[in-house]
This record gives sequence, C-alpha cells and structure tokens, in this order.
Amino acid sequence: MSDPIQFESTSPRFDLPLLYAGQAQKEAFVNEALSRCDMLLHGTVLGERTDPPENPASGETWLVAAGATGIWAGRDGHLAGFQGGNWLFVAPREGLRIFDLSTGQERLFHNFWRKSSLPLEPLGGMTVDVQARATIVQLIGALQVLGIIPSA
Repeated sequence: MSDPIQFESTSPRFDLPLLYAGQAQKEAFVNEALSRCDMLLHGTVLGERTDPPENPASGETWLVAAGATGIWAGRDGHLAGFQGGNWLFVAPREGLRIFDLSTGQERLFHNFWRKSSLPLEPLGGMTVDVQARATIVQLIGALQVLGIIPSA
C-alpha cells in the first residue's frame, strides 16, 4: 500500500484537501475529500481494533484502539477507513459521534472516545430506595457521558 497523500492546504476541521487555481490533478484532491466525507457522513465503525484486518472490504471503517500496530501505529483514536486499496485516517474532533456496529452503541469524542456503561440493576432487600437512587445516579452519569444531558 502506498503512503497517504499529504496536502499543502486543508480545511481546518477534518483536513479535507482544498483546491487552488491552476492546480494539476484536481481529481486526486476532490476524490480524497469525497472519500473523507463518505467516511464521516453518518459515521459508523465495525468496531475497535489495534491492527488492520487482513482482507478489508472497500468502505470498511474501524476505530483505532490504543497501542495500534502495523500501518495503524501512531493513529490511536483515529478512524481508519479502507478506500481505493489504502487506509485513510481521520483524527477525531470534539463532538464527533460515531455508531459502533459491534456493540450497537454510540460513541462521542470529547477529549477521548466515550461510551456509556450499563448501570447495575437494583436488587431487592431492605435498602431498595437507596439502591434505586444509586441506579438513577448511574443512569444520569451514562447519559452525561454520551452528551445527552449536560454535566453538572
């Protein structure tokens, strides 16, 4: 696989390559921008991995896990999309949301990738009220992690 193309002038949020007057090979810039838009629009990932799959299908996108290896090394937290026979990497920006197909869960990027965890179910006993309150607090925390309700 070839190295990703480095562009001199890019958009500030997702590094989409920008065209300039009289530019040669405009199709390379336009195709790169469209590939990144395709990966980010209604973003989904197949899951989270530290290494690229052996035989990726065109259009596959993964969340690069911490400790990535191989061609993904140094891209922890990036989205890795396979397009045109190469891996395309997009660094997350604050507020980016993706849907993880492997877990059926939405993730939010706010300083790092966040996902909610399942709160513990209150069990019977003499302290049901205390357990119910603790579960409600956990539910509120899970909703805050996903940015559904604001943090206090």
